[in-house]
Amino acid sequence: MNQPPEEPQVSLAQSSPTRGTFRERDGALEWSGRQETVRVEPWGPDAVRVRARLGGPVLEGLPGALLDDPPSCGSTVKIEAESGRLTVGALTVEVSAEGLIRFLRTEDSAELLAEERAHFWWPGPRLYTAVGNGHHRLEQRFAAYEDEKLYGLGQHQHGRLDQKGLVLDLVQRNAEVSVPVLTSNRGYTLLWNNPAIGRVELAGNGTRWVADSARQIDYWITAGDPADGQRRYSAATGRTPMLPEWAAGFWQSRLRYRTQDELLAVAREYKRRGLPIDVIVCDFFHWTHLGEWKFDPAEWPDPAAMVRELREMGIELAVSVWPSVSPLSENHPVMEQRGWFIGTQYGPLAHADWPDKEVASTVQIAFYDATNPEAREFLWSRIKENYLDPYGIRAFWLDACEPELKPGFPENLRYWAGPGQEVGNLYPRENSRAFHEGLLAAGQSEIVTLNRSAWAGSQRHGAALWSGDIGHDFATLRRQIAAGLNTALSGIPWWNTDIGGFHGGDPDDPAYREVMVRWFQFGALSPLMRLHGFRDPGMPLGPAMTGGPNEVWSYGEEAGAILESCLRLRERLKPYILRVMREAHEEGLPVMRPLFLEFPGDRASWSVDDAYLLGPDLLVAPVLTAGATARTVHLPAGARWRDAWSGQSYRGGAAVTVEAPLDRIPLFLRDGAELPITG
Repeated sequence: MNQPPEEPQVSLAQSSPTRGTFRERDGALEWSGRQETVRVEPWGPDAVRVRARLGGPVLEGLPGALLDDPPSCGSTVKIEAESGRLTVGALTVEVSAEGLIRFLRTEDSAELLAEERAHFWWPGPRLYTAVGNGHHRLEQRFAAYEDEKLYGLGQHQHGRLDQKGLVLDLVQRNAEVSVPVLTSNRGYTLLWNNPAIGRVELAGNGTRWVADSARQIDYWITAGDPADGQRRYSAATGRTPMLPEWAAGFWQSRLRYRTQDELLAVAREYKRRGLPIDVIVCDFFHWTHLGEWKFDPAEWPDPAAMVRELREMGIELAVSVWPSVSPLSENHPVMEQRGWFIGTQYGPLAHADWPDKEVASTVQIAFYDATNPEAREFLWSRIKENYLDPYGIRAFWLDACEPELKPGFPENLRYWAGPGQEVGNLYPRENSRAFHEGLLAAGQSEIVTLNRSAWAGSQRHGAALWSGDIGHDFATLRRQIAAGLNTALSGIPWWNTDIGGFHGGDPDDPAYREVMVRWFQFGALSPLMRLHGFRDPGMPLGPAMTGGPNEVWSYGEEAGAILESCLRLRERLKPYILRVMREAHEEGLPVMRPLFLEFPGDRASWSVDDAYLLGPDLLVAPVLTAGATARTVHLPAGARWRDAWSGQSYRGGAAVTVEAPLDRIPLFLRDGAELPITG
């Protein structure tokens, strides 16, 4: 006869009849009252996980970003008549008898963050509005602080580094990437551990996280400066693999190389000119039909010979893979029959209209369900059979992986993992997971995928993020600095832009050539360096389309010479870049760093949104305005800085203005660091 499981060890403390009950349960602090349960438990050094649910104990196993097994740590729980306290390292959590939570710095009990009621009577800091079937519209409110600055939240195109005062949708869109983790200058980092569609409001009268439909509140918080926050967050959600050496150099791409001969001609020309190149990209429409995931032999007659020649030149081929499937695809019937597409609550499966080969108009395409393990396995089986096994192709560009629906109504979607409103933000992470797990199972150890979207934890699957389909002017370039830095503070160290922007740009236009030069300089000093774009003259969207020329020699003799010098600078810096990539892999520190990550004590560094550190030793100040020949930049206090071009030394703690002719991006070396900037 089976014996019932043993009850967990529980200690109780009952306050007055109108207040809640405290329990210590398996090292966690629990509060119950008004049919609500709040559980606060240690989740790594200096960190806790908080879950709250109406109508019963907190649920286990819901989709989220945290790894299943938290890093080990010591903690203590103390329960008194009017409060409960849990301490784990530098963080202490205090829960009042009414269930209000405060997060304190252990050493001095200073308040880092506290819940705040919306009203003295109702609602409280946590609001549950039923939407049916056990799901609620969830609101979690925290106090606002006049001096607070907030960073992270993924990648956005608003151009703001400090996002205090903004309202941001928690949803995936092209160029707008939702990774719900915040770093505060008050000394904490917080992850909203919930993939539901919603928003976050960083207002002057309070911070509010909203999930439109979910089953419980779930967030994680750690105490410490931003660097410590990155270490703790990456340990809790998974660290990036080590970047392969072949991915650290220059990636050449354009929209698009239509044939095998065209792509090989570009690769051969780079080698003929003696220019460094590590990766070349085979973009979309190289396939037979969308969702067949294989080369069209009419345009790519001998991929084996192509890959072999590229490898002999030291070039890796990256291939574009979309998650969408045309009804003309040989895979569509079996995927539909087995339920491997994203479903809908109402209407047909089709989620977008898109061009395909052998038809004069668009067709209605579906998207495979990346949250379904069987669907991921099927997709990978096609990739393995058509790219990896026959040709050794191991680098993949995962485009349109938001997924790019038309129209974008997540409330109508039904995923294997749950309703669209509850789990919709997971998709890009699970898509990269299919490739990471597949490549590992196939014996590959050097794994990089290039993704247009991401979610918390994407980094552990070897996902690099790029900034999507953006414009091609100086204003757009400037916005990418803040976008990249906030991405870095969202736990994703592998990041890049389409150098020169995506939409448009005439290689024969002198004004655009200046944009390209300045962007190329920035790209050479980004975590990943990749040239891409839909250059003029463009063509209508379809299988016959291509963009204008987009190679370094496409921009004239003067600009081309500067671009070539940037390629050589990148090549010289590869050993340093790989050393910084190892820090990302082993410690969780980003590659592209806001100044305050290294210099949190320098007050001015918290407001610098137009310069950054590449690793610990190189300060990069891109030129972001047309016609500029000088650049003013703040040098953080706490170090000496040497102009990498002139050799002049400066004491940190002030702004300096240096020359920035067209062929020079201002660079500064920290505290005697030696890097081969000038060759």
